[in-house]
Amino acid sequence: MSDLPLLKSIMSQVIESVDKIQRRFSEVERPDDFLESDAGIDKLDGIVLMLITIGENLKRFEKYGGIPFMSEHPEIDWKGAIGVRDFLSHHYFDLDAEVVFQICKYRIADLKKAVTEIRASLQSSLQ
Repeated sequence: MSDLPLLKSIMSQVIESVDKIQRRFSEVERPDDFLESDAGIDKLDGIVLMLITIGENLKRFEKYGGIPFMSEHPEIDWKGAIGVRDFLSHHYFDLDAEVVFQICKYRIADLKKAVTEIRASLQSSLQ
């Protein structure tokens, strides 16, 4: 049996990381916004750290029995989200601001929706 409180906690951490990404990304209009100033580079660094955190937490979620919950959301590329963590952690100097921009603009909101639903499902299972 899975450790449901742990799984719920992990999903809460993912949501917190997504919230930080969304806050940091809110004024970014194009990939070059990350590269044209120190403030933009700082935003990029902060977002990358949160993407790494998300990937690490999704790995933990899988490890501790979360796969059945993830499979309820086939619209999310879970393997890809975890893979982003691996790439960013091991190839940071090959980082492409365009890729980070695309993730933030087109993927992160869907991830948050799915993770929020998973956390709600875990909460229901705990009651």
